[in-house]
Amino acid sequence: MGGELSVYYQLASALVIGLLIGTERGWKKRGSTSGMRVAGVRTYGLIGLTGGVIGLLGGPGDRLFLGLSFVALAAVLASAYVANLIRDEGDAGITSLVAGLLTFVLGALAARGDVAAAAAAAVVTTLLLGYKPVLHEWLHKLEGDELRAGIKLLLISVVMLPVLPNRGFGPWQVLNPYAIWWMVVLIAGISFAGYFALKVAGAQRGTVYTGIFGGFASSTALTLHFSRIARNDTTLAPVLGTGILLACLTMVPRILVLVAVLNPGLLPRMIVPALAMALTLLLPALWQLRVRTQRAGAGDSPLRHPLELGTALGFGALLAVIMVLVKALQLQFGDAGVLALAAISGITDVDAITLSVARMGNTDLAPHSAVLAIVIAAAANNLAKAVLTVSIAGRGLVTRVGLPLAGSALAALVAVW
Repeated sequence: MGGELSVYYQLASALVIGLLIGTERGWKKRGSTSGMRVAGVRTYGLIGLTGGVIGLLGGPGDRLFLGLSFVALAAVLASAYVANLIRDEGDAGITSLVAGLLTFVLGALAARGDVAAAAAAAVVTTLLLGYKPVLHEWLHKLEGDELRAGIKLLLISVVMLPVLPNRGFGPWQVLNPYAIWWMVVLIAGISFAGYFALKVAGAQRGTVYTGIFGGFASSTALTLHFSRIARNDTTLAPVLGTGILLACLTMVPRILVLVAVLNPGLLPRMIVPALAMALTLLLPALWQLRVRTQRAGAGDSPLRHPLELGTALGFGALLAVIMVLVKALQLQFGDAGVLALAAISGITDVDAITLSVARMGNTDLAPHSAVLAIVIAAAANNLAKAVLTVSIAGRGLVTRVGLPLAGSALAALVAVW
């Protein structure tokens, strides 16, 4: 009895899969005259059910029968497609034809027991079919540099990462090619996502969007960009100061994400200093939002390229150097050497020292020292941005940006101490 119910359930799933895809196809072609379409809701439902029946009749190992049935269905749908073209329906796309064949395959998959996988694939298929205008709009807006950047990201992640050896090389065996490249991919992916988030939100929509999304991609680039604008137009100092603070604020969740991925055990120790730094930046930013003007976010996006492979390679080289230095200083001077390096390297880059120290936490470096090194690097970075902003923009951003950044560094250091 249980086996019979299972068969009915599988056949019902195959039918529902066909009806789901057919509903989307039928709605898309609802303006067409009845009988003038390759397939409608009922036809897709029957195709799914046919796939289910064929999947049951073929048995677990008879793939030839299933394959011949697929070829037969393909011939029938192709004939109907050609007949529609001859009648000059004006639609030469083969999406419905491919959807019909996929419906058959998913129906057979459901009948063979993989109902969850078949249902999930059917839902994804329906979403892809239904979001055609959105996908085409994204494609039209996609620029050549962005497409190439996406391909580069896939190259360094999907192609290169799996073939790298996952073992130590070099001094003290600290250089693991796989681990280093995986961190490069992680940082490149965050910056890539930040670039497109900024593009979707738009640089002209105000300092809130620009500061947050631009900060996730490159808080240094945004700080430089906004500081130059503030130097040329002092009336924008309040809103540009807000943008810089928000960009620097994104460093906090960025660090927490990196720590959570590489060494979750350090995360509880990072919460208090991270909150101290975040609040010291967020509260002044919210206060300054009260004086926003319509010119907030003026200027072009500070980000010119979504991904630079040369930048990614440079980051990998920097990370390798820092990993060796961290180990050398730790062996020579103990934890104090690591803390000194964190203060120096944090001036230019927080991610590299964060990644290096997080990997050493709980093994070669005490957890408290690892957290202290990360906080010192973040504090040094905020102090460097404060000096950078004030030196470029002048007195207009001293109280709006310089003091909050310095205060955030002090608050985080006090919290972690």
